[in-house]
Amino acid sequence: MFMGEYQHSVDDKGRLIVPAKFRDSLGASFIATRGLDNCLFVYPMSEWTVLEQKLKSLPLMKADARAFTRFFFSGATECELDKQGRVNLPGHLREYAKIDKDCMVLGVSSRVEIWSKAVWDGYYAESEQTFNEIAEKLVDFDFNF
Repeated sequence: MFMGEYQHSVDDKGRLIVPAKFRDSLGASFIATRGLDNCLFVYPMSEWTVLEQKLKSLPLMKADARAFTRFFFSGATECELDKQGRVNLPGHLREYAKIDKDCMVLGVSSRVEIWSKAVWDGYYAESEQTFNEIAEKLVDFDFNF
């Protein structure tokens, strides 16, 4: 399980140091793709395989299902850690997530999210204001703390 929040930066070559606590769980090779809310989703291969099967089961005849799977899979790329624990984030993913230099690396249960620090700060400030309201809505999902 991934959890925690780490501030890092991307170097001039597009490399990001992956937090040491995430490296073993991610493995030497993993998948990065466009995520929701203008961040990147990063999955260990085992999680990616499960997710891939779920997305394959979406109905091909539904436009929303086709659009989502196109968006999700077309941005996906296999990444590898170098000996220093860095990953080279492809330009199209950095551009999508608006990552220039400073970024946040978040552990979110079964995945890692990579955010531009500026985008994360805005998202966090907005969500913090409505956190209690969001928690109340989780009751609709049969979720209790």
